[in-house]
Amino acid sequence: MPFPRGKKPSSCFPKQHANVPSVENQEEAFQVKRSPSSPQGAPKKRSAFVDITNANKVQASNRTKKEKTTKKIQKSSIVTVKNEANQKKLGSLTSEEQSEQVKLGKSPVQEPKASPEQPTRDQPGQVPEEFDIDKEHSKDCCMTSEYAKEIFDYLKGREEKFVLQDYLHKQPDLNKDMRGILVDWMVEVQENFELNHETLYLAVKLTDHYLSCTAALRESLQLIGSTSMLIASKFEERSPPCIDDFLYICDDAYKREEMIAMEVNILQMLKFDINIPVPYRFLRRYAKCVQANMETLTLARYVCELSLLEVELIPERASLLASACLLLALIMKGLGGWTPILEFHTGYTLSDLGLLVRKLHSIVACPSDDKLKAVRSKYSHSVFFEVAKIPAVDIPKLEEALK
Repeated sequence: MPFPRGKKPSSCFPKQHANVPSVENQEEAFQVKRSPSSPQGAPKKRSAFVDITNANKVQASNRTKKEKTTKKIQKSSIVTVKNEANQKKLGSLTSEEQSEQVKLGKSPVQEPKASPEQPTRDQPGQVPEEFDIDKEHSKDCCMTSEYAKEIFDYLKGREEKFVLQDYLHKQPDLNKDMRGILVDWMVEVQENFELNHETLYLAVKLTDHYLSCTAALRESLQLIGSTSMLIASKFEERSPPCIDDFLYICDDAYKREEMIAMEVNILQMLKFDINIPVPYRFLRRYAKCVQANMETLTLARYVCELSLLEVELIPERASLLASACLLLALIMKGLGGWTPILEFHTGYTLSDLGLLVRKLHSIVACPSDDKLKAVRSKYSHSVFFEVAKIPAVDIPKLEEALK
């Protein structure tokens, strides 16, 4: 259940009587012509788009527009008649007369050239027929099947701008255990507020990028994480939680002014470019390539969410991490390995994923910290098909699949 919201602050302006105009509106009351009231004394309803007090002005402006349009039509017809006369005159001239007119500076009227046919957007051959995973949604305008591949190619290209390295050696007051506790807490916040998974991934990315640029004290670590969740919620959610909600989950350890100041610092540090590619988006796209069912996708999501806790995986690209999580889920479910269609859409070969898949397998088999239980507890629920209870695959079977 989401946390209870704070009370909406009451208005600081005193209420006025309905029939007494306010000080700000007294001058407007004398200038604007009011329509007569209804017999009951209530003000007469006004149109949503046209002010009834300006109805005469609107009608007059409409008449003016019609007159201008008529004049334009008449003028264009005159120009058309002149052009036709010039063309007839040009047809009666000989070549010598035309050249003579060119010497005198008169350019003969030429017929407009037919513009070449523009190429269509759907260029044949861009995506092979057997690899086209968007053709089934070609008639659904909400799925943007015409340029779905281009969207993910764009996101994959933006990964170059957001590559991070292990930054904790530059943090004198922080260590990887503190970061793990913070991310574990952010997973609980996402679950309790019922936020999108993209919000969680983006919030972790914002936290890592901010900490890679500035030194922070351990007392402000939770403030950084909660403010990153606030920014990510504004970016991803339709109805994001407000500042009071995040102050509440921090047990009122920070003030409202501190969270607003931290929000400004994070945005300025990232130069307001917060459209960071996250692995969750790529994961759903790649799972569609093999038509993975919801249980297999959820297992891959579980592995991907466990990777958020690991400092060693911060430098990994989002698309590469999503590919490795999906491959490990396919192996654990016995659904095969890396197929040509996955190689086409991801751009990664099996050799590119081997090392990362082995790291993820060790995280699933042997968790680094037993105290961080939020992700495992979340995916042990029946809503998530209890995928956290699926045993890790044997190493010989894993190595066989990675050959």
